[in-house]
Amino acid sequence: MLRRLVIFMFILVIAIPLLFYSFLYASRASSVKANIVIDVDKTTGPFPDRWKALAQGGEESGVRMLENVVSKISGLYPKYIRLDHIYDFYDVVTRSPSGNLTFDFSKLDQTVCDIYNTGAKPFFSLGYMPPIMSDDGSLIGKPKNWNEWTFLVQKTVEHYSSKDTVLPCGALEDFWKTDIYYEVWNEPDLESFGKWRYTGGDKSYSELYFYSVKGAQQAQDILPYKIGGPVTTALYKNWIQKFLDYVIANNLRIDFISWHHYSKKTNDFTQDIINLNKWLGEDPKYDRYENLPKIISEWGYDSEKNPIADTDVGAAHTVASLRNLISTRLEQSFLFEIKDGPTLSWGILTYQGQEKPRYKALKLLNALDGNQIIVEGEGTNVSAIASVNDDKIVSILTNYDESGRNYEAVPVTFKNLIGTNYKLTKTFLDGRSDVSLNLKPVIGELKLNGEKAVIMPANTIVALELIKM
Repeated sequence: MLRRLVIFMFILVIAIPLLFYSFLYASRASSVKANIVIDVDKTTGPFPDRWKALAQGGEESGVRMLENVVSKISGLYPKYIRLDHIYDFYDVVTRSPSGNLTFDFSKLDQTVCDIYNTGAKPFFSLGYMPPIMSDDGSLIGKPKNWNEWTFLVQKTVEHYSSKDTVLPCGALEDFWKTDIYYEVWNEPDLESFGKWRYTGGDKSYSELYFYSVKGAQQAQDILPYKIGGPVTTALYKNWIQKFLDYVIANNLRIDFISWHHYSKKTNDFTQDIINLNKWLGEDPKYDRYENLPKIISEWGYDSEKNPIADTDVGAAHTVASLRNLISTRLEQSFLFEIKDGPTLSWGILTYQGQEKPRYKALKLLNALDGNQIIVEGEGTNVSAIASVNDDKIVSILTNYDESGRNYEAVPVTFKNLIGTNYKLTKTFLDGRSDVSLNLKPVIGELKLNGEKAVIMPANTIVALELIKM
């Protein structure tokens, strides 16, 4: 018996490490290495800018969170900035001695002006419930009187979408007041934001949406705007379908479908679009919504405060995710968030406005311009985005590997070049650059391989700019 036990233990000691290393080797062996091909003749049209959207959460009450980072944000050229906590953080609603609601948008106006000064338009999250209106005196309760919530939404839309709107930053041209987004609430399914049900029960999100739309549609003398939801913590089939059932039954306006998503897996974001399109195709009654704009109004690496998001891993994750999102039929995707609060949060900028790796990654992406090029030869970890504009070709390569092990010398081939002499600039996340002059294509091809291959340790991002001289 003892002899058998010794033999068994010996087998375990030998076999387990062998199995482990065999599995490790197999997983690495199955990893596909990149061999990037950028053919300037293979384009898909103008490079989409729907990823140029940022979100700011509620990190500080009564403070102009964006005031000291306007110039930093403007350097990213955002189209929209999403703002949360618009009612509770900016003291919009009070009640007069007679019991009537009074509205003061002056504090919110200052932050909205900061948004405009970045070159972006506001995307409002309609929330939270002013305590003087709430049935339980909290920010997440339902209103004691639904007509008061309707009136609040009406006044909000009239204030920011009116043809006659004048803010502290001055009178605005109609362009800036057109197509402002109003998103009903924020993550209603989450306990800390009210735990609303998609329909029915004591707190029905569908009812909240009904009275929000009613208020928006009562607004007078306004420019075109957008209203939608249900802005859940993730994309849930029941929420989408039951919410739309309510919208259909009550003939409600809906201009976009929105949700949030946080994931370390970069393919998860595009899987959302696949799933949503599938669910909308399951019943003919949803046909009218298949072409509605689809918006991820918050996305990122982790829904919790995770220091990894502030590293090169977070930056590589951002670029790899955007590479996927850019190729989907998505209206906007709002990276969360712009700026930290007084303590570490989710910001791409610190509280003082210092640049973090994710900010620097977005800034590299700004070089993409003109027409999008279809990139071939991506690998398991290394992906690329490319554009061509006149005599300039730009490609952003990223090697996202959360484990930090993947290292590649990536061959890159440019095809169908028409010039005889080119300059290549490699720019890295830390600002370093490497310039090669007098590169001469052979039969329209320029190959970076062998010693000229792009060296990419795990979680590096490299921008390649090829300019005809």
